[in-house]
Amino acid sequence: MNDYDVAVVGAGPVGSSFARQMAEKGFKVGIIERKKEVGVPLQCAGLVGKKIMDTNILPEEFIVNKVYGAYLHSPSGTVLSVAKKEPAAYVLDRVAYDKFLAEKAVDAGADLLLNHRVNGIDIENGEIHVKDHGTISAKVIVGADGHGSFVSSKMNPPSKTVQAAQYLVDTGSKVFNSDYVQLHVNSDISPGFIWVIPISESRARVGLFADTSYKNLNHILNEFISNDKQFEGASVVKKYQGFIPQYDPKKKILCGRTIILGDAASQVKPTTGGGLLIGFKCANMASDVVSKALDEEDMKLLQDYPKNYMKEYKNELRMQLEVKKIFGAMTDEELDRMFMKLKKGGAESMISEYGDMDTQSTLIKEMLKSGLLISILPGMIMKGLLNLWK
Repeated sequence: MNDYDVAVVGAGPVGSSFARQMAEKGFKVGIIERKKEVGVPLQCAGLVGKKIMDTNILPEEFIVNKVYGAYLHSPSGTVLSVAKKEPAAYVLDRVAYDKFLAEKAVDAGADLLLNHRVNGIDIENGEIHVKDHGTISAKVIVGADGHGSFVSSKMNPPSKTVQAAQYLVDTGSKVFNSDYVQLHVNSDISPGFIWVIPISESRARVGLFADTSYKNLNHILNEFISNDKQFEGASVVKKYQGFIPQYDPKKKILCGRTIILGDAASQVKPTTGGGLLIGFKCANMASDVVSKALDEEDMKLLQDYPKNYMKEYKNELRMQLEVKKIFGAMTDEELDRMFMKLKKGGAESMISEYGDMDTQSTLIKEMLKSGLLISILPGMIMKGLLNLWK
């Protein structure tokens, strides 16, 4: 039996980052990973907001492109163009970055146990049963094992997810403005959307998420690429697929001496499904709480983790859930009308100034104060948004 202060299930970026912090504080840490290789296959668009630099290590070598703005396309082609003077987001080599974070955890002293599949867990007593490898015990167990988390399943009903598909596309010529991502919305996939994330002027990650089958996602992507002139003559280099957890405010993230983090805890933005930045921030929170509980030998202190999480994110995520609901109910005609009113109302400059990939409530507040949203959304929807700040 291996005995640890902390056993982390899952060597993804969030689990590895938490493990590194705990090892740096002098605790004995084990990371239990079912895969033979960290980070493979790629299951992420790899676009993260600039605030990542404030939450985790990110060497320049893992940034494949810096993005300054976005072109937002309505169903009929109205385009909102928004931009920042400084990079607003980074396109990452996620496979290499995930490996790097796991290596940093090992460098700090954590044990990385690859090809270890968990098939049983005692969340109250701190025991993890691993297929063909016996039992691992820990004072604290941390589930960071993704959307289909085995650890979370012992604390919660099955997580709700949506499917995502993505192609790596090469056009063979310089057709993309590499400073801008492109986002396309329509009622068939809303509140999901199609993204075009440039890696260079000739290569891009083109994908979407929606509440439909993977087969249908591929059909939509193929139609989109074949009907868009910028992809004329393009080739699909690689295809990817994955699942995005849906944010669940009722999810239990602490039980006994066990906590969950990242996708396992559905710590994702409801509007985009992105979770890396939130996951990193929650790893920082959890590291502070768990280290204190271990130092003081008082597991009751773990209760500070969900409290701190809700204090930090409750209002922001509630607002994003409301925005997601609004978009999900709109027809193509309503989406087109909204885009046209936003464009005429000066929304491009407002989004450029206040827009943020990760904290969207600031922009919503500014649009409410300016009266722009009042002219666009029906009264009942406006009332719902306003109630979020009461």
